Amino acid sequence: MNQLTRDLLDSPGPLLLVPDAVLLPEGPVGGYAVIVADGSFRAVGPAGELARTHPELDAVPLPGHLLMPGFVDAHHHLTQSFGSALAFGEPSEIFRRVWVPLEGALDEEAAYVAAKLAALEALRGGFTTVTDAGTRARVDIDVVASAARDAGIRCVLGLVCNDVQDDATGAAGDARDAGDTGDTEGAARASAVLEGAEKHLARYDGDPLIHPSLAVSIPEAATPTVLQGTARLAAEAGTTVQIHLNEHLAGVERSLLRHGLRPLEHLHRIGALGPQLLAAHATLLTPRELTLLADTGAAVSYNPVASAWKGNAVAPATTMAERGIRFGLGTDGTRGDGFRLADAAEFAQRIAYGLATGDSSCGAGWTWLEHATAGGADAVGLGARTGTVAAGLAADFLLVDLTHPELALSWDVPWELVRRGNRDQITAVFVAGRLRLWHGLPVGWDGPALVRRAAELARTTVEKAPITRAHPTSAEARQRSAAL
Repeated sequence: MNQLTRDLLDSPGPLLLVPDAVLLPEGPVGGYAVIVADGSFRAVGPAGELARTHPELDAVPLPGHLLMPGFVDAHHHLTQSFGSALAFGEPSEIFRRVWVPLEGALDEEAAYVAAKLAALEALRGGFTTVTDAGTRARVDIDVVASAARDAGIRCVLGLVCNDVQDDATGAAGDARDAGDTGDTEGAARASAVLEGAEKHLARYDGDPLIHPSLAVSIPEAATPTVLQGTARLAAEAGTTVQIHLNEHLAGVERSLLRHGLRPLEHLHRIGALGPQLLAAHATLLTPRELTLLADTGAAVSYNPVASAWKGNAVAPATTMAERGIRFGLGTDGTRGDGFRLADAAEFAQRIAYGLATGDSSCGAGWTWLEHATAGGADAVGLGARTGTVAAGLAADFLLVDLTHPELALSWDVPWELVRRGNRDQITAVFVAGRLRLWHGLPVGWDGPALVRRAAELARTTVEKAPITRAHPTSAEARQRSAAL
């Protein structure tokens, strides 16, 4: 393997990096170099040219390495990391039985540690940006911001703006009239939520790593007043409103019974569908709804692993790509490995749609790499800031070792990265031009100590949370099966 040392990269000054290849939008290019300075790519171009125009910089050779954009996780729940394994084998709408109770049991330390643990896993998997859809933990949202900032990862931080609550779910209720037809209490509640949303957007304005966003758990968790208001505020601020949309059949049916419309259609009717929307999951879409997404410029987070684990449908991502619908790839907190996510994204399309139609390409490798990086950045509102190796954009990137057995004999690098890449091949992760991870360990803070503390807090948190699981653990299931 390569003998690249950390001290060559862990420098506050400008860096002239010369890898074997740079992954550009048009594909991998050899003989290129990048200059990293002040958190951004100052220049990207032929190595010889950059060396001549910047003689004050000593070139840092990166033999055997590919320099590529960091992955963008378009949908995450950072404070749910203590319960990741509780999702195994569970049916849909798990948020009602697991996530709401779990987050409700988090105190400030537990929320911070859970979020930082999730950020560490994301960095280890090559994610330089995570998009948090908001926590229901009863803590200041800045606890999550601090965890992401301290870990060194870029974070699109959602603030939950529900104004309709149900004690059983933390998210659902009857939003037909509250706050919109003379209900004084409901109107005051909606006003307070929107005021909090404005403050959240202002609180992180200009923060180098934290990018504020708004969130509504599901459409029925907010009145039309709040759905319209958050859409307006996000559009004005150039950010997103994250909403779990058309994810579960039960949710689609509730919307049909309540509004006579499917959830996405309901948002369109009230004027909340537009480029500011980031629809999480969107697994259940009609042809009309695909047209609405394309026509309004709304974005989707395609979360293939989460959908498979919960038994949902597979979002029609290849159709979205063909129709020009904006979308990124999201983990939904399942597992933080960008390469495995890209593989799952392609594989799910192949199983659900490609085999039935004889589509042996299924978008080819470049489609899934693009939507895991630049497309994801665009979907979460950061397309002008990150997601691509280009001059002027944030230096959020990975150094991938191409000398590992899985990649050394590559004939098609994009396909190889999608099909055979994994976190073990990541030598270094940079966010905002700073080395944040080196061979799987964080730089500047004690990752193993965090993991140990997380294990302690997770056990006590899960024990006190009123979590209800539909299935036993795999070991218990085996014992039950043997007893039959």
